[in-house]
Amino acid sequence: MPERRHAMRLRCCCALVLWATCSLAWADASDSDWQETEVPPPPAFSTNHLLMLDMPRYLSVKLGIDPATLQITPDGVVRYVLVSTSPQGLVNALYEGIRCATGEVKTYARTSGTNPWTLVRQAGWRGLHDAQPSRHALVFARQGACEGNSARNTPDDIVRAMKN
Repeated sequence: MPERRHAMRLRCCCALVLWATCSLAWADASDSDWQETEVPPPPAFSTNHLLMLDMPRYLSVKLGIDPATLQITPDGVVRYVLVSTSPQGLVNALYEGIRCATGEVKTYARTSGTNPWTLVRQAGWRGLHDAQPSRHALVFARQGACEGNSARNTPDDIVRAMKN
C-alpha cells in the first residue's frame, strides 16, 4: 500500500512539473511575440465624474481615473488618464497603460495644472509590484482594470467593477 501511494504522489509531482514547464514555455513564447500597438496622443481629460481609487487614508491627494479616457487595445493594454488632486486643488495627470498579462505599467505622458502634456522619453514597462512612489497602478489593476491576468472585456466592465 505505501508503494502505491508513493507511486501516485510521484506521478502527481511529475504531472505538475510538466504542466508548469509547459505553462512557462507558452508564456515565454507568447510574450516574445507580443508588440505594443501604436500609442495614441494623450486624450483630453476631465476632473468631473472621476472613478476614485481606494488609496491609503494617509495619502492627502485624491486619485481617480477619468472613465472617458479608458481604452482597451487589441494588444491587451488598458490605457487611461489618472488624475491627482491635492487638498489645495492642484491637478496633475498621468497618461498610462497597464498590461494585465504581465503585471506591468507604463507612463506615456504627464501634465500639471493647465500645462500641455509632456511625453515621457524612453517610457518603459515596470512591474506593478516594484517599489514606486505611488502604488496607484496596482490599486487600479486590482480595483477594476484587470480580471486575473487579463484586461476586462470593455471599458464599461472596468467602470462597473470600480463602482462595485
